[in-house]
Amino acid sequence: MTGWSRVGDEIERTFECPDFGAAIGFVVLIGFLAEAMDHHPDLDIRWRRVRVALTTHDLGGLSDWDFDLAAAIDAIAP
Repeated sequence: MTGWSRVGDEIERTFECPDFGAAIGFVVLIGFLAEAMDHHPDLDIRWRRVRVALTTHDLGGLSDWDFDLAAAIDAIAP
């Protein structure tokens, strides 16, 4: 998983989009993926940048769900 970093009990990655509208659209797509997988990331939008952080709160750390959602997000990344 290129571009993802482990920070404590999370993996995170910042994506750069062409503009703010594209960043919002990317977040919406992430939202649909997250709902379909029933696993929800922390998202931070800063103009063209979207930071995604994943952890499995119920388990107190990382799980396969985090890595599966990260791979799905990578597949739709700008």
